[in-house]
Amino acid sequence: MNHVAAPSDKPAPESSHKKKSVLQAKLTKLAIQIGYAGSTIAVMTVIILIIQFCVQTFVIEDKPWRAQYVNNLVKHLIIGVTVLVVAVPEGLPLAVTLSLAYSVKKMMKDNNLVRHLDACETMGNATAICSDKTGTLTTNRMTVVQSYICEKLCKVTPNFRDIPPEVGEALVEAISVNSAFTSRIMPSQDPTVTMQVGNKTECALLGFVLALGQSYEAVRERNTEESFTRVYTFNSVRKSMSTVVPHKGGYRLYCKGASEIVLKKCAFIYGHSGRLEKFTRDMQERLVRQVIEPMACDGLRTISVAYRDFVPGKAEINQVHIDQEPNWDDEDNIVNNLTCLCVVGIEDPVRPEVPEAIKKCQKAGITVRMVTGDNVNTARSIAVKCGILKPTDDFLILEGKEFNARVRDANGEIQQSLLDKVWPKLRVLARSSPTDKYTLVKGMIESKAFDTREVVAVTGDGTNDGPALKKADVGFAMGIAGTDVAKEASDIILTDDNFSSIVKAVMWGRNVYDSIAKFLQFQLTVNVVAVIVAFIGACAIQDSPLKAVQMLWVNLIMDTLASLALATEMPTPDLLQRKPYGRTKPLISRTMMKNILGQAIYQLFIIFSLLFVGDRILNIPSGRGQALSTEPSQHFTIIFNTFVMMTLFNEINARKIHGQRNVFQGLFTNPIFYSIWIGTAASQVVIIQYGGLAFSTSGLSLDQWLWCLFFGAGTLVWGQLVTTVPTRKIPKKLSWGRGQPDPETIQSGPEYDNDLDKKPRAGQILWIRGLTRLQTQVIGGELQERLIPVPYSKTSTDQAIRVVNAFRQGLDSRGSLADAALAEALRKQTALAKRFSHSSSVEYEPRETLAPADLDVERLSSHSHTETAV
Repeated sequence: MNHVAAPSDKPAPESSHKKKSVLQAKLTKLAIQIGYAGSTIAVMTVIILIIQFCVQTFVIEDKPWRAQYVNNLVKHLIIGVTVLVVAVPEGLPLAVTLSLAYSVKKMMKDNNLVRHLDACETMGNATAICSDKTGTLTTNRMTVVQSYICEKLCKVTPNFRDIPPEVGEALVEAISVNSAFTSRIMPSQDPTVTMQVGNKTECALLGFVLALGQSYEAVRERNTEESFTRVYTFNSVRKSMSTVVPHKGGYRLYCKGASEIVLKKCAFIYGHSGRLEKFTRDMQERLVRQVIEPMACDGLRTISVAYRDFVPGKAEINQVHIDQEPNWDDEDNIVNNLTCLCVVGIEDPVRPEVPEAIKKCQKAGITVRMVTGDNVNTARSIAVKCGILKPTDDFLILEGKEFNARVRDANGEIQQSLLDKVWPKLRVLARSSPTDKYTLVKGMIESKAFDTREVVAVTGDGTNDGPALKKADVGFAMGIAGTDVAKEASDIILTDDNFSSIVKAVMWGRNVYDSIAKFLQFQLTVNVVAVIVAFIGACAIQDSPLKAVQMLWVNLIMDTLASLALATEMPTPDLLQRKPYGRTKPLISRTMMKNILGQAIYQLFIIFSLLFVGDRILNIPSGRGQALSTEPSQHFTIIFNTFVMMTLFNEINARKIHGQRNVFQGLFTNPIFYSIWIGTAASQVVIIQYGGLAFSTSGLSLDQWLWCLFFGAGTLVWGQLVTTVPTRKIPKKLSWGRGQPDPETIQSGPEYDNDLDKKPRAGQILWIRGLTRLQTQVIGGELQERLIPVPYSKTSTDQAIRVVNAFRQGLDSRGSLADAALAEALRKQTALAKRFSHSSSVEYEPRETLAPADLDVERLSSHSHTETAV
């Protein structure tokens, strides 16, 4: 048996710029800014403390140098180092890692298997989604609901006895033989529903055979795969599949495919009562207008089935006389002058949850585009049902040919300026190839038409979708119907192949941003207060009201414990009520800065009031000016305890970053938060009452504890007052955390370079230390082997091209070097991809193992684009 490789339709390789993670860029810049400010204040604090000590001791008191003064200098140095530790946001990387890790774990329950951590936060910025239709927007459970046979249109399954015998037998044999033998209809536990295994379109046709009361298995037993003479497998260029089998001493070719493609190759058709007629152009146009277009407008996928006989003897009008075996390589002449048997309309219902999911995306500022290989009328109907299009919308629906005509110049080169005129209004791209999808995605990402570029998510399931998945900011592969190549090229695998799961990914992505912002709002408030208290204390009383060990405890509260508490908040539907954050929007908004400064003013006022007049108000001994070796004072203990109480209550305030007044909303849905909060408060009681010299504390009375709690709870009331201040009155210059990722040149064209495997994926770099920015890679199973698209060439049979059976899913038992390489490539694939591998997933060779000519072109093309697979 021979196979013919289809013309390859691949984009030209080029290098492009992929940006590093936006969140990484913003946080890195913010960490450096905070670190510089903290370092400056820490150095100034040490210098001021040492100068004041020297002036007081050696100038004013005129004392000689004593060895014990070293302890004072060490104490001042420790305070400075402590200020630096508190100021530097070393908890920032922990918050990022915790938030991403927590989100990735929870996303598994929402049917999102995250392969690359940066994809999680990137979805928070997504502005566009390019989605396949079949299996993503639809159920991918296809059934034939209409048929046109012998000029009779049936909207229910016809009676097989009403079909002329010659037509009926040819139709059953054409469907049974001209399909992958791995496609089968199997019984399921529910007797009313059958299980479709393999290509869903072929399963729909096989179900039609069963509905006619015939057995496709009996036909396959008579016509085994080994007896096939030639198979022209389906791909996105042919949009049809043809099989040549021996028939009555000659040959018969069966063909099925997209109706408008197959009908153009038909010269004959069966009319009433099975009468053979010439299929004129007028008849073809009438059939399209009266049958195919109405089916397509109902959202049905139309498939035509045809055949052609090659006979050695006397030939009928629709047969071809042959004296010798035809030249099967001449596909254009072989698959031509066909006889049309039928046209069927296949229904693939829209998933019931998809319209609501798309409406949520649109409210969230995300544009959904459908990229499909189906007929334009079918695509339009499904788009309207999904909510992608509305009858009153002024958006574009283009076929692949028209799309290419609009975006290419006279030399056939894609021009970004032309593409920028098309994609903003494009909502549906029909009859498209994987190349068209790649062109669209690349053009959107590289467009300069708007101030900020699009952040594009793409879905794909076929081998040829790999380039588009890799080029996209976030690539979604189908876990059920997707090939291994698509999964390896993706960032996230949808384990249920459902579009609504992408909406969950958007929510989690935005939740990551919110979690980091909550942590920053809380941490910066503590930073500002602690650093200013230490600095002013050094200037005013030659000592820090907060001792080194106390500041380290505060640092533990605001870094490790706060990052764990605030980074584990669950997403809420409100996340989809606002637009994407944007690549240039500051991480610390004006609302957040208003909260930070407002809370800092309140806490500083309380602390300095307690520091300078608190001893008189509370009638306790002053702690100012104490010697180094004296016992801890209640005065400074109250200051420390009040600061911690205000920090704890402000942690509740920090849960809201968009001006919401109800800071308790959703508090008890996060057990991690309130467990840490209660645990921290209990630890603070133990430290105050029993810390003693170790924590520089002195036990407090009940009245003193009530004062500390009163001042702490006051942050909640003060927070309500701060919320009433209009955000627009806050200068825009006070927003922090703007950062643009640096471009990184990588090969992102369809031909993947092996050097790409050695580079860390952009965004996989997380921070371990705030200032040093020590980087480590989080490896999520990066694609180690790349598939090389193979150019089409008509090859003669004497060329050394290895071919295996087009329908066998295992390796050929005859064994060869190439087969061994295939097996080795399969063993190298990650367990992650294998877990969700479809039963008909494609096997492929790594680039370094096989030359392009060794690739099983037929096998790849037969599974290349399941979106339009026939």
